[in-house]
Amino acid sequence: MQDTIVARGIEKAYRRHAVLRGVDLEVPPGALVAVVGENGAGKSTLLQILAGTLAADAGTIDVRGTVGYCPQQPVLNGALTVDQHLRYFAAAYRLASLQRAEELVGTLGYESYRDRSVDELSGGTRQKLNLTLALVHDPAVLLLDEPYQGFDWETYLRFWDVVDELRERGRSIVVITHLVFEEDRFDVLYDLREGRATRREPVRV
Repeated sequence: MQDTIVARGIEKAYRRHAVLRGVDLEVPPGALVAVVGENGAGKSTLLQILAGTLAADAGTIDVRGTVGYCPQQPVLNGALTVDQHLRYFAAAYRLASLQRAEELVGTLGYESYRDRSVDELSGGTRQKLNLTLALVHDPAVLLLDEPYQGFDWETYLRFWDVVDELRERGRSIVVITHLVFEEDRFDVLYDLREGRATRREPVRV
């Protein structure tokens, strides 16, 4: 079975500062992959390139299937409610119903905030909504930038329930993070340092 993401020789520089210097990355179907690196290592830049929101200076990318992208900073309208966001995104993706969105709201545990405006939500609840919007169209590939930042422990566990369900259905997931708490949850890790990604196997506990 072909990989859902194959990136080869990805390069990106901002003026004279080279951020990515030939990154190679492969994501098999149904795999959970982490890209780990310090702040400023180029993790978010790489994810934006994979998502198609930023052009690389060099290299090739092959992404098979629909993509869901969850950036580190939620792109939400503070004046709109949770429900309004769900309806607008469902309309944008031409979805027949809100069933998938409602499942995710329930799993992540923020049903009681559906009529609240984003400006009224905590950072953690905004991140839950951000994740839901990335998943509402049931993408084949999910790209997550520091997805559990701001989550309490219960929500952190609920997040992994969502990930497990996605993997069971063959979805591929890339998580960008500066720190991996539980390496054994992942299939593959890439350490991003000095603009290059080194693949390694996770430490199993």
